[in-house]
Amino acid sequence: MSAAVLDVDLTEPATFLRPDLREVWRRLRQGPAYRHPATVHGRAFWVLTSYADVLAVYQNTAVFSSARGNMLASLLPGDDPAGGKLLAVSDPPRHTAVRTMMLRSFSPRVLQPIVAKVRERADSLVRAAVDAGEVDFAAAVAEQLPISTICDLLGVPESDHGLLLRLSKQALSSDEADQSARSTALARNEILLYFAELADRRRADPRDDVTSALATTPVDGQLLSDEEVVLNCYGLILAGDETSRLAMTAAVLDFIRHPGQWRALRDGRVSPTSAVEEILRWNSPAMHVGRTALADVDIAGQTIRAGDVVTAWNAAANLDEAVFDRPDVFDLARTPNRHLAFGYGPHFCLGAYLGRAEVTAVIAALCRTAHDFELRGEPQPLYSTFLRGHISLPVAVTPARRAVTQIGAREWK
Repeated sequence: MSAAVLDVDLTEPATFLRPDLREVWRRLRQGPAYRHPATVHGRAFWVLTSYADVLAVYQNTAVFSSARGNMLASLLPGDDPAGGKLLAVSDPPRHTAVRTMMLRSFSPRVLQPIVAKVRERADSLVRAAVDAGEVDFAAAVAEQLPISTICDLLGVPESDHGLLLRLSKQALSSDEADQSARSTALARNEILLYFAELADRRRADPRDDVTSALATTPVDGQLLSDEEVVLNCYGLILAGDETSRLAMTAAVLDFIRHPGQWRALRDGRVSPTSAVEEILRWNSPAMHVGRTALADVDIAGQTIRAGDVVTAWNAAANLDEAVFDRPDVFDLARTPNRHLAFGYGPHFCLGAYLGRAEVTAVIAALCRTAHDFELRGEPQPLYSTFLRGHISLPVAVTPARRAVTQIGAREWK
């Protein structure tokens, strides 16, 4: 299929605002792997859209390397300078060793006190939003919870949470269609400089936080370099904020667009566990992952050559009819739901447990305190080729008329 037939440019953020993009994914899945032509943003690349092909990319780290970059924005201009140092853009065996060390800070047991604090914050933020009556849900709730949580984990003082939220939004996406590449680069550099200073302080005075663990824990008998510590703090602040924040905002917009589904959840007729998974599948905030082929490989009816850039689209795979029954239906009771919103395999999202806990906490608080929602303006989308969602969602919230059902109350705990 030619670019003219598809009428799509996946290197342009505006493409992902199209209402017919689900149809584009469907058409792509029907044919062999699509070779996207070169654009002003860089060279040609492969596009994989079926669940099976995306899964194959995640699983085969021997052929599909992350070390040269893991998204279009870094792969198309050239190799990612963080390759081999930042966990997300490294390959085994180094990736395995560093990930094993970091997993200790992200196990469910270690995160239990953090999750308890997440629930308290979610209750407070949602209650304030409901009491206000009209609110920008993205700014008042969704922006506040994830950044505070990941900042707490990293040991960032509360007074700096707002600064890092602003910088993280600029580093991966834009609130404006014409944000310059220079603004994006400056935001990334500011985050790196911030964590360089914080890591220096933690080496001299370690605390019970992830920055201290990165700065003082040996991997394969040696401490991480200064650059590795700073880059992995940078990676955590971005990954820990974006997916959960966008999923929370998306959930409320989904409830407005699918009121029957919201009522089923609010009234306790739908499992909160299945609801959160469907919200993640339906929205797929991290739309794709990028890889570089290290050897020739046949996949999706095409031969991909060593050195080629390959993109695997979670947003398309999560709509694959071969895996999901009626994938174009938003169904909070959907089960099983083996979506790829957090990736799969060796690069499965380190913070998936925490991300699910954050989204669950917000939805639980809404079920307890809100009866209904109504839009009070146009949702404002973000502009990105990597992330999908809204950075503004003005809504009116009607308070709950009665307490959540006992079944619902038990399930949310």
